Amino acid sequence: MTERDTVSLPEATPAPHWLTRGVLSIGIASFLADVGHEIPTALLPGLLVGTLGAPAAALGVIEGIADGAAGLARLAGGALADDPERRRSAAVGGYTSTAVLSALLGLAGSVWQVGVLRGSAWLARGLRVPARNALLADVVPPAAYGRAYGFERAMDNLGAIGGPLLALALVAWLSVRTAILLSVIPGLLAAGAILYAARQTIQAVPRPRQPLRLQVRPVLRGQLGRLLLGIAAFEVGNVAATLLILRATTLLSPGVGAARATQLALALYVAYNIAATLVSIPAGRVGDRRGPRPVLLVGVVAFLVAHLGFALTTASIPLLALWFVSAGIAIGCVETAQHAAVAALAPVAVRGSAFGVLAAIQGFGNLAASAVAGLLWSLVSAQAAFLYLALWMVLAFVGLARATAS
Repeated sequence: MTERDTVSLPEATPAPHWLTRGVLSIGIASFLADVGHEIPTALLPGLLVGTLGAPAAALGVIEGIADGAAGLARLAGGALADDPERRRSAAVGGYTSTAVLSALLGLAGSVWQVGVLRGSAWLARGLRVPARNALLADVVPPAAYGRAYGFERAMDNLGAIGGPLLALALVAWLSVRTAILLSVIPGLLAAGAILYAARQTIQAVPRPRQPLRLQVRPVLRGQLGRLLLGIAAFEVGNVAATLLILRATTLLSPGVGAARATQLALALYVAYNIAATLVSIPAGRVGDRRGPRPVLLVGVVAFLVAHLGFALTTASIPLLALWFVSAGIAIGCVETAQHAAVAALAPVAVRGSAFGVLAAIQGFGNLAASAVAGLLWSLVSAQAAFLYLALWMVLAFVGLARATAS
């Protein structure tokens, strides 16, 4: 058994100054970037259907293509992020390109133009993810990985709340197209913040530039490989939040009507994002003190509770709120612990590839979860879909418990 096979995740004492300029800048970049691309995301249905007269099916096709492009780009972004110089360029370029391409949707005159711009923006977004995560490990001591990644996740979730709210405010005063065009402002500010963060990186000993290739085999060895296998089981059960919204809408519609049910479901989704935001930093703090294992397992259990709740619940707003909050707590815990654990376990030379593999597992796992759950929902029932997802949480708990055991 090699040293890498027996390595355990660090249980470091808290560092007094973990919120460095670099960490703060990356958190601000995540917040601003999410605000920037959530504006066109929230307004995209109105642009396609209301302005361009496209059928509703066009939205599904465009979003499917965009998500697929982002998933593939995350793998390529991992190869770029292995090298410190490429890492910085990929991060800054990815944030800038996403901002500009997303804002240009406001000028699109046809459905195919929307598809090209949306797909290209999500391609750039996928490329930047491994670079950002690897860059964050460059600007903070290993003893504070949990808090640093928790802060970044909290800021990202906060942007997911602020973006749609800002979109609603903008369209109350301006046209849909103008609101989308203005989304370039927070997006470019995010690029500026990530550029500042890149300049805060700890200067490492110079080493020859490595060939541009994704280092998969070293990533999948030892404890890191076992961890990623457990994460894969989790992500196959980590369904898109839109299905949670759909579940709440369908349960509430018979009692309050479709319009009111939609409003209530969106309010519950806001509660989900608030819970994820509030729990991320405390989860990271626990991870720094005790290692990521308890944080991962608490998150998986919280998702198991949420999925069972969505499977068995009635049209009760308090109960639905409980399941949404439980899911929010779960995602805040798991995403924070995943990133901190990969940063701690991945060798520095392949850290970018490790984050690329992680991001691809997250993207394609979520796609599989949503696709299978949606099929079960249509062919059997909503209860069957959520029970299927709950089963994957059980498998993930077992896999992650074994992977993170010392």
